Amino acid sequence: MQLSKRLEPLSSNVFADMDRAKVTAKAAGQDLIDLSLGSSDLPAPPHALEAIAQSLQESSTHGYSLFSSTQAFRQAAAKWYDDRFDISVDPETEVLALIGSQEGTAHLPLAILNPGDFALLQDPGYPSHSGGVYLAGGQVYPMPLLAENKFLPVLGDIPQSVLAQAKMMVLSYPHNPTTAIAPISFLQEAVAFCQKHNLVLVHDAPYVDFVFDSFYEAPNKQSIARSIFQADYEKSVSIEFFTMSKSYSMGGFRVGYAIGNDQLIQALRQVKACIDFNQYRGIFNGAIAALTGPQEVVRKTVDIFRQRRDIFVGALDNIGWPVPMPSATMYVWAKLPELWANNSVDFCVGLVESTGVAVAPGAGFGKAGEGYVRFALVHRPEVLSRAVEKISVFLQREIV
Repeated sequence: MQLSKRLEPLSSNVFADMDRAKVTAKAAGQDLIDLSLGSSDLPAPPHALEAIAQSLQESSTHGYSLFSSTQAFRQAAAKWYDDRFDISVDPETEVLALIGSQEGTAHLPLAILNPGDFALLQDPGYPSHSGGVYLAGGQVYPMPLLAENKFLPVLGDIPQSVLAQAKMMVLSYPHNPTTAIAPISFLQEAVAFCQKHNLVLVHDAPYVDFVFDSFYEAPNKQSIARSIFQADYEKSVSIEFFTMSKSYSMGGFRVGYAIGNDQLIQALRQVKACIDFNQYRGIFNGAIAALTGPQEVVRKTVDIFRQRRDIFVGALDNIGWPVPMPSATMYVWAKLPELWANNSVDFCVGLVESTGVAVAPGAGFGKAGEGYVRFALVHRPEVLSRAVEKISVFLQREIV
């Protein structure tokens, strides 16, 4: 049987290797503590669950969800953006419902790229960004994110030969996995760069609420995490993705949306029309309730992850593994001890098989991620502390 060549760039998957290692560890009797996936352990908001539950009894929600049936959700998303960022959004032409933001970022390249076109992607970066480019027949140009540059790409380093074939740039701040935040000055630079070189600017923003610097107390509700449209007010070249998975702990419900340039929204809508009819309408009702209901739940969620961050980083420091205190996201991005500086996969496989603690190898996010690991703070503090104790035992045994 001959399969598509599109699958070839996807054949090597570090996270699939880690899944096999986790299965091996469980089979050997290890008590698995999984810090490798950014799937929140917190419940969805009660008012969102109640809206979904009520929808189940309404037969009108049981049919296909075409574009017109997402109108109320699109209106809620547009209002959320207006309230959150003071950005006016047309729910009819500038919003599109998604089955999670990952679906949107993976499908968008089909609407933008021709075979052989370049996409400029962050390295390290979220794997679905490159996956969508490869499925569209495009080429990836990795933009290295280095600690000395505050994990921001140096746009001036991109070769002119690449820019001549490039059609899109993908950014994501607050950033997964490095936890970096982009200042508005950099976003303005990126918008101007994309305007100059006729590039679509894609901003994946699932962690825009996950900032640990008093977002809700900030003047005019302006956090240090920005929407791309605060740098591209006219939506001239940009599209932004948001998901309910992080702020509202609704990852399993698979609901998000794209907001942006009306031509880009229409193009992505055309791709989606060939692939899906959206999700169950009751899920949209739950998302509407979350977006329009009490927002205290978001603050509580961020506070919980702030407390976990403080405990986890402090525990790592106590065992002799100092790491920078992340300002955002639900992760800790940690440079590996020298013994594993060039083999994050070996470290992660060895750790989970020996202790049951699973973490994500930096190499899985790109070449520039080698030498790092990502910890997801998706467990209670006592579990995180127990994980660090196990990590300490592993380090001592391996270094000795």
